[in-house]
Amino acid sequence: MTCCSCFQRHTESGNRVQNAPFADHKARNDPSFEQRFSAGANPAPVPSTNPAPQADNGNMSVDAYRKKHEITIICPGREAPSPFMSFQSTGFPSEILREVQQAGFKAPSPIQAQSWPIALKGSDIVAVAKTGSGKTLGYLLPGFILVKNLRHNSRDGPTVLVLSPTRELATQIQDEAIKFGRSSRISSTCLYGGAPKGPQLRDLERGADIVVATPGRLNDILEMGKVSLRQVAYLVLDEADRMLDMGFEPQIRKIVKQVQPKRQTLMFTATWPREVRKIASDLLTNPVQVNIGNTDELVANKSITQHVEVTTSFEKGRRLDQILRQQEPGSKVIIFCSTKRMCDQLSRNLSRQYGASAIHGDKSQAERDSVLSEFRTGRCPILVATDVAARGLDVKDIRVVVNYDFPTGVEDYVHRIGRTGRAGATGIAYTFFCDQDSKYASDLVKILEGANQNVSPELRAMVGRGGYGGRGPRRWASSNDSYGGQGAYGSQTRDGPSFQSSYNNSSSGNQYGGAPSFHSSSNNQTSGAASLPASGGSGEGLSFHDRYCIPKMCLY
Repeated sequence: MTCCSCFQRHTESGNRVQNAPFADHKARNDPSFEQRFSAGANPAPVPSTNPAPQADNGNMSVDAYRKKHEITIICPGREAPSPFMSFQSTGFPSEILREVQQAGFKAPSPIQAQSWPIALKGSDIVAVAKTGSGKTLGYLLPGFILVKNLRHNSRDGPTVLVLSPTRELATQIQDEAIKFGRSSRISSTCLYGGAPKGPQLRDLERGADIVVATPGRLNDILEMGKVSLRQVAYLVLDEADRMLDMGFEPQIRKIVKQVQPKRQTLMFTATWPREVRKIASDLLTNPVQVNIGNTDELVANKSITQHVEVTTSFEKGRRLDQILRQQEPGSKVIIFCSTKRMCDQLSRNLSRQYGASAIHGDKSQAERDSVLSEFRTGRCPILVATDVAARGLDVKDIRVVVNYDFPTGVEDYVHRIGRTGRAGATGIAYTFFCDQDSKYASDLVKILEGANQNVSPELRAMVGRGGYGGRGPRRWASSNDSYGGQGAYGSQTRDGPSFQSSYNNSSSGNQYGGAPSFHSSSNNQTSGAASLPASGGSGEGLSFHDRYCIPKMCLY
């Protein structure tokens, strides 16, 4: 067990931490690392007087369970531990099991079932699973066990560090950490931009076992010397693919250099592109890769009924009104737009009849928190959003998603519609698809067919005239949007350079279902360019339907 005294403490002058990078920030190869979990690593099951309700897995074998849930594991030369098919088999302390029971969970989700025993052995993990699959508890609960075992002085810095791409996701992770860690007396705090630093700094001074942070704000506080990461033993990169898409790679690498090499690193991601494989190979040591579903292809949640309607910009408003009128009163609906201006215009018009609020990068953190609170509680059942909410928004009872504007790639499409159909529920997604979106028709048809959805003849006809096709540049927001208090990505022009420089990377099929990993190699090259739309009027003074029907090119 690592002693607290070996970590750097605050200096006497100004209570400032002297942060110096470790000489080797590559993850450790420490045979004794598993001992850190010795008191919590898959012990005998802890009896509970109020056991959590269990799903009926019967006497299902490990192979049958993995086949049923499409779990593949990549760990060359090692045997992966069996999944925990019930909460009782985890051996988690009784206080954690009580929290799980009170939350109403019947059994671990597949990503939890398979990642927990691996994490409790102290191994690094790459977990690839769709959004809404329970990844947050997949890494938080083993982190709780490690905090309790190491017993670090939290005033000297956190034991667990979770990096998140957006403010919304970071605060939701913090909510889960508080909810499930309360009975274990585990303290946590959340660091994100768009909010005053003072309260966050005071939380750090009081001590936090777990820090959840966006990379931009954490780097700011590190430069101020107000936090030390030198006793972080458990590092999590949540939604790693999105963090890289948003240009956070330099910030992530800078942060990791402040974390001890003898650490455990977990990377959770919804997709497995070459950028994620590259940083995983740099920051993790001999990780076990857990895949849920097919990681070779982008796939949509089959619990979502997808309706893609080929239309024109001038018909969108009328069709949106029809869709909203069909919903039961109070049903939660998210409407995605490509620009902040259209987001605000739609919400203003819809609020007159349905009750709607807007969320985008120009909103203050207080405004965003208020909007999300009203949406969650149902006081304002319609949320109009840019891609700031495409991931990171976890509201389990969203009934409908409407893509008023098609996003800048099919990855964004999959994650937008993934706001519904979460945690085993079903959902409906409507997408308005116009001529200017035809370059995405081919990939969109593949997504629909992969999820066993109907494809209209009009959409199939667009495939032939879709131009270059392809997924386009990997991007999560318009050029003037912002995330997590970090503006490096948002400040780039739409067709300007990004952090994604060309390089050769490892990826190929393998014996576990053909899913690529950094344990195998091949060359990959991608390229893409985005054109800047023309400028135009704002549409002020138009009628209700005309406001909805402003051509997309006029919104920038």
